[in-house]
Amino acid sequence: MSNRVKAGENIFEVLGFDNEESENLKIRAALMLEVSKYIQEHSMKQVEAAKFFQVTQPRISDLISGKIEKFTIDNLVNMLGKANKRVTFHVAA
Repeated sequence: MSNRVKAGENIFEVLGFDNEESENLKIRAALMLEVSKYIQEHSMKQVEAAKFFQVTQPRISDLISGKIEKFTIDNLVNMLGKANKRVTFHVAA
């Protein structure tokens, strides 16, 4: 099995996660990226971002460091809500 990822493939499936976990990780990664982009676009320091999102500074550090295991989809959707970002989704077969 090659660990090369082709366009459209779920990296987490390629890494060997089962279907359910790989989909969950893919969603969390996308949401984390959006929160990180918001922080960067608004030139927020970690302390400022923590205050804005009503979390601790170490929590923002975890987010920026990509510690995906520390976040749930709910956490990330709530953070994006504080940034007035709407989260939509599409379920495909």
